[in-house]
Amino acid sequence: MPSPRLLVDTHAHLCSVEFAHDLADVLCRAQRAGVGAVIAVGETIEDADRTLTLAKSHPMIRPAAGLYPTVLDPDQAAAMREFIRRHWDKLSAIGEVGLDYWAVKKEADRELQREIFKGFIHLSQELGLPLNVHSRSAGRHVVAMLLEEGATRVQLHAFDGKASAALPAVEAGYFFSIPPSVVRSQQKQKLVKHLPLTCLLVETDSPVLGPEPGVRNESANLPLAIRAIAEIKSLPEQSVAGAVCENAARLYGSLLSIS
Repeated sequence: MPSPRLLVDTHAHLCSVEFAHDLADVLCRAQRAGVGAVIAVGETIEDADRTLTLAKSHPMIRPAAGLYPTVLDPDQAAAMREFIRRHWDKLSAIGEVGLDYWAVKKEADRELQREIFKGFIHLSQELGLPLNVHSRSAGRHVVAMLLEEGATRVQLHAFDGKASAALPAVEAGYFFSIPPSVVRSQQKQKLVKHLPLTCLLVETDSPVLGPEPGVRNESANLPLAIRAIAEIKSLPEQSVAGAVCENAARLYGSLLSIS
């Protein structure tokens, strides 16, 4: 189990072009900030392949692979599922995957999106890998699908819904990851206030969702999310850090072992 002093950034886009020239420095800053591991999610097969390569040079990277919800292509979804099956033993999660009703408006397209997401839910069950889930403007729908399909190991990243929409997921044992943008987001602050600490993780969603809009986010900002959670819940920062590390270990288990 990770030490309370070693935080886990449970959702970051390290293969993003924003990190192409200084990733090593970014990871060094993260280590100095107390981050022991970063779950690097992707949006395409190219992302997933690059992340696997990056992990060979940077041991703190824990690769994930997924198809972004706005990619409404059954062939690409099938190719991604096959990629995940081939590389499952090197992956920490399937993600990011999910639903996005902010970008996808037509009901026919949403139905296709749901079918693609369902395929990844079933793959998660088949391989025993956690789901790292996107749910922009679709929180209730994502939670309902996950429950209906029997998903058990789930992280809902940067959930933008109300706490009432999150509660059925909390009861099912799902986790919610909080980014540094919580310092400026009333919605995230309300979510943290109403959800139990036992279901919270921290993430950065780097390079976005940082403490300042429009400024590149990175894993070194993770302690800002810890501090905000501690303030909202009137708890010591050390207690929050220990709890979110324990929660990450509960969800990801040996996939996230930190030496």
